[in-house]
Amino acid sequence: MLKTKIKTTPGFCRGLNDCLPYQSVMKKLFIIILLSFPAALFSQQMNVISYNIRLNTPADGPNAWPKRTKMVTGILRFHEADIFGLQEALYDQILDIQHDFPGYEWFGAGRDDGEKAGEFSPIFYNKSKFILIKQETFWLSETPEIPSKGWDAALNRVVTWGKFQSKVTGKQFLVLNTHFDHIGMEARKNAAILIRKKIEEMTSNKNLPVILTGDFNLTPDKEPIGLLKKYVRDSFEDSQEPPFGPTGTFNGFKLDADLSSRRIDYIFVYGGIEVLKYATLSNFDDHRFPSDHLPVFVKLQLR
Repeated sequence: MLKTKIKTTPGFCRGLNDCLPYQSVMKKLFIIILLSFPAALFSQQMNVISYNIRLNTPADGPNAWPKRTKMVTGILRFHEADIFGLQEALYDQILDIQHDFPGYEWFGAGRDDGEKAGEFSPIFYNKSKFILIKQETFWLSETPEIPSKGWDAALNRVVTWGKFQSKVTGKQFLVLNTHFDHIGMEARKNAAILIRKKIEEMTSNKNLPVILTGDFNLTPDKEPIGLLKKYVRDSFEDSQEPPFGPTGTFNGFKLDADLSSRRIDYIFVYGGIEVLKYATLSNFDDHRFPSDHLPVFVKLQLR
């Protein structure tokens, strides 16, 4: 009887034994590909901005919020902020920004009543990239669970925080955003201690990376910043690329402001986060800054 020999290709097997060599080759190839792209598969880059946008008050005249809203949102959009923490934001300002960022969600509470009254320290995030698992606000005071003013502070101060999960890697991380008091030295010192305590509690036995943004109303040489840096890393100092832009972050709406040293706005990191780039953004338009502070920008890699 004449037997016909059937030719096969690696993609078509007559039986299990014929397929095994092909499967072995494909498995090895998959492992090689997997090992060739570890950063893309197991980490995620994100742009984070901390920005004191200056509250909405008619007293600012030509620098009042309605005349600079689009400048603020323009900076955030151009630099493709995935997460941004704002300071001094009143509820109507938050709604203005939300209008220009339809793909983002935000959370936070007014510092005066825990609802809508007073300034917020809200956190915005790109909802296509991150899932918000939990969010809360606590006050920088002896009674952090309720609206309150702490120690020798002039005003109520809050920390807004959220626990996120990356849609890319599945990894979880924390983001905290705050605005320290501008008067009370004891308040700022105790605020740093309280934030450290809270971070320790939230990360205990969980190995969660942390991003801490804010206007701390303190230069790097002051004690409360030193207390924080014993636990978290200053992205200005930790950046793999040299910091870009001016060092100082407060301009007082003056284009000729001395920006050589007064750095009071920060982004701190903790745990499995690499700071790839750091910049102080000094953009202005029509001879006006968008705010009396400059935003701080970092490109981070979440490991």
